[in-house]
Amino acid sequence: MAPYQYVYVMKDLTKSYPGGREVFKGITLSFLPGVKIGVLGVNGAGKSTLLKIMAGIDKEYGGEAWAAEGVKVGYLEQEPQLDPKLTVGENVAQGFGDLKKAVDRFNEISMRFAEPMEDDEMNALLAEQADLQEKIDAGDGWELDRKLEIALDALRCPPADSPVDKLSGGERRRVALCRLLLEKPDILMLDEPTNYLDRKAISWLEEFLIEFEGTVIVVSHDRHFLNKVCTHMVDIDFGKIKLYTGNYDFWYESSQLALQMMRNQNKKKEEKVKELQEFIARFSANASKSKQATSRKKLLEKISLDEIQPSTRRYPFISFQMEREVGNEILTVDNLTKTIDGVNVLNNISFRVNRGDKIAFVGENDIANTTLLKILAGEMEQDSGSFKWGVTITTSYFPSDNSKYFNDVDLNLVDWMRQFSEEKSESFLRGFLGRMLFSGEEALKQAKVLSGGEKVRCMLSKMMLKNANVLMLDQPTNHLDLESITALNNGLKDYKSNILFTSHDYQFVQTIANRIIEITPTGLIDKNMTYDEYLETM
Repeated sequence: MAPYQYVYVMKDLTKSYPGGREVFKGITLSFLPGVKIGVLGVNGAGKSTLLKIMAGIDKEYGGEAWAAEGVKVGYLEQEPQLDPKLTVGENVAQGFGDLKKAVDRFNEISMRFAEPMEDDEMNALLAEQADLQEKIDAGDGWELDRKLEIALDALRCPPADSPVDKLSGGERRRVALCRLLLEKPDILMLDEPTNYLDRKAISWLEEFLIEFEGTVIVVSHDRHFLNKVCTHMVDIDFGKIKLYTGNYDFWYESSQLALQMMRNQNKKKEEKVKELQEFIARFSANASKSKQATSRKKLLEKISLDEIQPSTRRYPFISFQMEREVGNEILTVDNLTKTIDGVNVLNNISFRVNRGDKIAFVGENDIANTTLLKILAGEMEQDSGSFKWGVTITTSYFPSDNSKYFNDVDLNLVDWMRQFSEEKSESFLRGFLGRMLFSGEEALKQAKVLSGGEKVRCMLSKMMLKNANVLMLDQPTNHLDLESITALNNGLKDYKSNILFTSHDYQFVQTIANRIIEITPTGLIDKNMTYDEYLETM
């Protein structure tokens, strides 16, 4: 591929949804080769739409959008397609493209040499094989099987001989991601690539993308992933797209600083305007001062306040309070055991929770972590063993599956919240819902039609109303946007009592937990330390 200045260019890009809602208008933007770009924006801002346009999937737009000549674009969509007639390994091997075909053809020719043939045919095959070998050597094609095995293992894909039509949605995404990475296009466009990946798989993907020589454009709610991988951020807001240098944290801090500077600048202008207005009002009727007043009036007309357009981003107010502090006895778990569908999920689990513990249950066994929290919340019975809460303890539980709270529930949000609140007045409930971004008519939405993120915000509201002194949360960041994750993260950091939780969000765990417990087949790994420190010991 020839050298190029930009790998992708957009000129006057405009996109509207059916019904006339404008997503983008007049976007002009170019991407340099080798940059790693994170795409930011609230739900519905158009992040996935932007990727689909760039991938050539969505062609219903105005303006221009094109990749440079010879640039190959690869795209991981949220629901990727795989060939159901092929195995996992065969689907992933498609990522090698022409290189795999060259290896297969080389091996096919080698088999032909065992058969008798004319000299002319042999010479032609030898010449073809020599060309193939040059191509294979250049692409490191002799290592394809090893590369496939490494990628499958790193991304926790099912075995290579597994039939694709039996895979879960998460497994299909991992296989599709694996295929795309092995394809190594010039531009990798990834829509939520860390979904369904554990911490080890995410770490491998981070390193792969950092070392990747091409351009990466990624939509993700994983702040640590964006910080680790990205060199630039693209922010979609008000139908405009702005490109910033730096990772997510740099973008967040600089955007907040810029907003504050604009506010301060406007404050100074407002003070000057007020001063001039007072002067004009005081002296415009005074003959000796009228000329000066007129000049100041002209000056006043030239001062225009910069309009601070508030971001469409909205942060819910998440704050957990407790009615009473915990005593010395909080929770004791003794030889807890549970078998599900013939699989021993918990095997003689024992630990004690102390004052101030914020415990993250981590590791590959999500079922074990969820089962433990369900038992402690009283939603599942253990097979044997016991656990005991202290007499001062009140708990509040956030389940990973909240469907029973919403499916077929014929209540609006005000009435839904009223079930869990001691204060029953509509003004109180509406005020509470407003802080969780359900204002005005949104507070009257039916509970059964909420989106995944809206349901999570409702469940967090339910928890806040209880004022418990021990919180239990199972994967609470699932379905939340970055703004809600940030608000929840800060709320749990500020909480003054005990927390037991699970999460695949690295930054969430690192900034909240002071104790890490991993349930393994051979027992517990229990460390009083941060997540970073824990990972260093592994």
